[in-house]
Amino acid sequence: MTRHIAVIGSGVTGISSALLLLRAGHRVTIIAKDFPAPFETIDPITQINYTSPWGGAHNRWVPPHPSNAQAVFEHPLSITTFSHMKSLFASHPTTAGITFLKGVEYLESPGPEYLSLTPATAASLQLSGFRLLPQSEFPDQKVKWGCEYETYCVNPMVYLSFLLRRFVHRGGRVLKHALRSPVEVFALSERSTPSLKNGGVDAVVNASGFGFGGDGNMFITRGQTVLVAEECDATVTRQNADGSWTFCVPRGFEGGTVIGGTKEVDDWGVEPRPETREKLLRMFKGTCPRILNGKGEFTVMGDIVGRRPSRRGGPRIEGEVLEGGKGFVMHAYGLGGRGYELSWGVAERVVEGVEGYFRALRGESKI
Repeated sequence: MTRHIAVIGSGVTGISSALLLLRAGHRVTIIAKDFPAPFETIDPITQINYTSPWGGAHNRWVPPHPSNAQAVFEHPLSITTFSHMKSLFASHPTTAGITFLKGVEYLESPGPEYLSLTPATAASLQLSGFRLLPQSEFPDQKVKWGCEYETYCVNPMVYLSFLLRRFVHRGGRVLKHALRSPVEVFALSERSTPSLKNGGVDAVVNASGFGFGGDGNMFITRGQTVLVAEECDATVTRQNADGSWTFCVPRGFEGGTVIGGTKEVDDWGVEPRPETREKLLRMFKGTCPRILNGKGEFTVMGDIVGRRPSRRGGPRIEGEVLEGGKGFVMHAYGLGGRGYELSWGVAERVVEGVEGYFRALRGESKI
């Protein structure tokens, strides 16, 4: 039986989930306040909470280790996403906004999850193209450990627009509407909201990023990055001894390169800080000087400030039957800075959760 699913949120998690729900045979409507548009047209202040456009965005492997339960939980999701990205790149190499390239890591204070990595353990974790770097390839003597691997990056708005177009082409519908709660969706109908068109909703996917404010484990992490015109041939990440980071993410598709390294918890500032820009560029200049232009400098195109919807204990990916059996909400939010890296893995969990609920309604299983 075909069901109508409403997906709240048009970020990378929401659109990915909507596509897989369509593929599973459901009718799907994405409901969101903001939708993908060319990066240059999105207002950095009024749309700062539309998180996905401000992402780097790339895949950085975080090795699972007993010392990090969240990494253990997220690694299978990242492997699933890597596989989906490979498939999309193979079928749409010039239009999906995805670039496969080398990822490079330099760590000044490596933890056990990195020190335990060998080519054999990396292969068991499905880290493609893994190679430990010799000291001769480190940028300086502060670096104590390094590696490279196969990875990908995406140009966010090229990629999101590609996914949304794919969704609509396959029969999905979109509704531009600001919601106050996931429960509100069940009150929408074709009569009260004509653009919904498909009538009542059988289940809701909450891919809102921030979770509508009712989750005490949620917090925001401010990130400021710099977009430069120079193109880099790899994603480069450096962990500094004080725990801070510096990195670059090539956007591809003539989108320049993002240079970053900030994680500012509970900082709601929306304006770029000049001193942060200077620090980011200075730190990355020493790590990867080959990216510099002919004058030995960066060609700065602008600053990017974003809010990562982070969650203590990791993302919430679980179903909730509303009190009194009034509906079902599949939660999929709180991915922090790993939205792109985990998106397809989370989307598969969303489909499993929604279809598990419908099986329970038919008496075929328990929720």
